[in-house]
Amino acid sequence: LSLIIGLVVGIGRVSKNTAVRNLAIFYVEFIRGVPMLVLIFTIAFVLVPAVTEALGIQNRSIAQSTRGIIALSVIYGAFMAEIFRAGIESIPRGQSEAARSLGMTAWQSMRHIILPQAVRNIMPALGNDFIATLKDSSLLSVLAVREITQMSRLYAGSSFRFRESYLVLTFLYLMMTLLLSLLLRWYENRIRTDEG
Repeated sequence: LSLIIGLVVGIGRVSKNTAVRNLAIFYVEFIRGVPMLVLIFTIAFVLVPAVTEALGIQNRSIAQSTRGIIALSVIYGAFMAEIFRAGIESIPRGQSEAARSLGMTAWQSMRHIILPQAVRNIMPALGNDFIATLKDSSLLSVLAVREITQMSRLYAGSSFRFRESYLVLTFLYLMMTLLLSLLLRWYENRIRTDEG
């Protein structure tokens, strides 16, 4: 979800439409200017209930895990928007001008020429954001979402085995992030080999 939000907002950031560009800038700056924990609470307990009320859905029918997913998606969508913006701006302007001279519309040029090159350039940065998202998913334990941090807290609280619980939790996060880092490094090396 954050990838989709990031792509849409990233394209909005480079849009020639002033209203769209300013709206995208406001969203990114707002998300970057507020602490993540505050945003999680605000999205889960203020925005989701407001939207469900407007749609005529019962607030209680939206699970805490769904609220947490929405919160992380909205938050990391802003960070990924900046990555997409940088990737799009890294492609020389001559690429889009050449596409336009061949009769492509601005959207066709973006879809077929600019975005494929930009995505290739930004994959390492996106990988780093996925690792950050994985680590920050532990913050959802404040919503009582039953993810591994919350499960460790519950186990430690009921068994009083704090040392074992939190050491295992630390090891699990370390293993997941190391695995993702190794996959990211392998992908970066593969890109370099393909370019070389």
